[in-house]
Amino acid sequence: MDDPRSKHPTPPQPDQQQPMPGATDAMTPRPDHGERSYHGSGRLKDRVAIITGGDSGIGRAVAIAFAREGADVLIAYLDEHDDARETARWVEDAGRRVLTIAGDIRDETHCRTLVARALKAFGRIDVLVNNAAHQASFAQIEDISAEEWEVTFQTNIHAQFYLAKAAIPHMTPGASIINTTSINAADPNPHLLAYATTKGAIGNFTQGLSQLVADRGIRVNAVAPGPVWTPLIPSTMPPEAVESFGKNTPLGRAAQPVEMAGAFVFLASDAASYITGAIIPATGGRLM
Repeated sequence: MDDPRSKHPTPPQPDQQQPMPGATDAMTPRPDHGERSYHGSGRLKDRVAIITGGDSGIGRAVAIAFAREGADVLIAYLDEHDDARETARWVEDAGRRVLTIAGDIRDETHCRTLVARALKAFGRIDVLVNNAAHQASFAQIEDISAEEWEVTFQTNIHAQFYLAKAAIPHMTPGASIINTTSINAADPNPHLLAYATTKGAIGNFTQGLSQLVADRGIRVNAVAPGPVWTPLIPSTMPPEAVESFGKNTPLGRAAQPVEMAGAFVFLASDAASYITGAIIPATGGRLM
């Protein structure tokens, strides 16, 4: 067995900063998305999943895991083309079909297009993973512009509504929606005020929607990550926060993206057939 405290790199992280939204190849240490470590067992055989933010970070780890569990994947991303191509390569290496589509999920029309493209390419939608997110750090509320507040809400919560609304009419009993919320929903970082507020909204959206579609046999759940080492961190946080990132957890380190993948696989699989309206914490011991 592995000691969870030392299974992956521990702080301090090397000094590093990136422009938003960040790139995987520029990170030190490089995140582990399960490229060499995740082994599937057919739990999602022949299912079709849409994964937003699937180019990097948690989204890439989920795409790799889903493919190795037997699913075909549509990867939705903004404009990180190199990262998206790398994720697609790993899905194809698993012997599954993949479609990558760039665009802004703040646009409801684009969200409907994602659903339509998945249906055209794969013929069905079994799992929707609402994972894409925007965050930025601000020391004072006066520093947060109205535009920044709107961008955060449009990306993090409006898009989840647009995608769920477009996908649900095409889902059949047994289908699943999995939203990414955060430890910030319960323990908000004051410097991430807009982001943390949206993550609280995602928790309510998840639980309310789960009640609304239960009579259709569609399950809706969420995963609440704690600190996870993704391109979002060096591209949106100040140097001192990047250096100590994850140190504030009982396990003493940030998670690697692969450590989130198992929760998404479980919630998408038949093993979770009686679970809906749940929020699974994956927080390194920080309490929700």
